[in-house]
Amino acid sequence: MSTMIFVNLPVKDLDRSKEFFTRLGYRFNPQFTDETAACMIISDTIYAMLLTEEKFREFTPKEICDATRYTEVLVALSAESREAIDELVRKAVAAGGSTYSEPQDHGFMYQHGYQDPDGHIWELVWMDPSVVQPVPETV
Repeated sequence: MSTMIFVNLPVKDLDRSKEFFTRLGYRFNPQFTDETAACMIISDTIYAMLLTEEKFREFTPKEICDATRYTEVLVALSAESREAIDELVRKAVAAGGSTYSEPQDHGFMYQHGYQDPDGHIWELVWMDPSVVQPVPETV
């Protein structure tokens, strides 16, 4: 079995968050979605668990970070192309999100991103496959 990642994010309004990410083209796994949580499918091995703040509090003894004021995490995802990044950022803004910086074009790498309605930052990155070095095998 491949290692999977489940990024858990607190949200103020679960229905609003589900609508936002649906407009970006994401789907939800109904098996792990109810009135307190939604399992957003990013890829075969990457999921975001959108949890109501009440539900999120069940998993941590710490205060929940207000992502509109502070940054707790940057969720970075690879993209197929520069155009795919620009299109997803456009959809995010049209769906009620916002940008937080200008796109960064480094020639071999392009990045831009958006903030969702709760202020979580989603960074999108494309890298030119011709310059990506293979990862050396470990001993």
